[in-house]
Amino acid sequence: MSTILNIESSGSSCSAALSVDGAVEFNIIEKEPMHQSTHLAPFAAKAMEEVTRRDFHLDAIAVSTGPGSYTGLRIGMSLAKGLAFSMDLPLIGVNTLKIIAVKAMFRNFNFTGEEILVPMVDARRMEVYTAAYDFALNPLVTPQAMIITPKSFADLPADREIYIMGDGAEKTKGVIAHPRAHWMDGILPTAADMTALAEKAFRENDFLDVAYSAPQYIKDYNAVHGENPLKQLLDSAR
Repeated sequence: MSTILNIESSGSSCSAALSVDGAVEFNIIEKEPMHQSTHLAPFAAKAMEEVTRRDFHLDAIAVSTGPGSYTGLRIGMSLAKGLAFSMDLPLIGVNTLKIIAVKAMFRNFNFTGEEILVPMVDARRMEVYTAAYDFALNPLVTPQAMIITPKSFADLPADREIYIMGDGAEKTKGVIAHPRAHWMDGILPTAADMTALAEKAFRENDFLDVAYSAPQYIKDYNAVHGENPLKQLLDSAR
């Protein structure tokens, strides 16, 4: 029996879930945006209290690795690495785009398995982080940053239904011109949606390096620094 603490902080909200053999046993989520720094660690602590209360043996820590919010990803990864190191547990990384795709699979019971899943994470303006997967999660379009135009995903088969979801999907409605494109609303990643992928990685011994692993930003993070106010004051006094 495998017990995994799952941590998700790639979007504006954050969550933690405890899974046993892939089934969710405890789940807590903060839907208000941008509270990762104040809520995520207490959420993990509550999950650990549940481990103790139910006499579970924790086997691994899983964390969403991105793409997504740079700040949220850093907070989640730092917390997960700290927990894994302090408890000498393996660390599992779960790609956020795959989390969204798997959630969509379980949301629509009419899928035949031939559809193509296109998860999207908002990257401002008309850019998204995206990929395209079949139902075995084989990438038909590799994860990348993409500026959406009418020609986006035009290389996908025209005879297969494609379903687009995630917090970057809404702004692509009316832009993507694929003849069989559909949009799914409300498909956002949470820790509870990670559990199947985390369980699969655990069974396959697919672990991250606790010391050197980093989020999958896709695009390099470039910090923007404002003008130093002290420098401005000194320059004006000259």
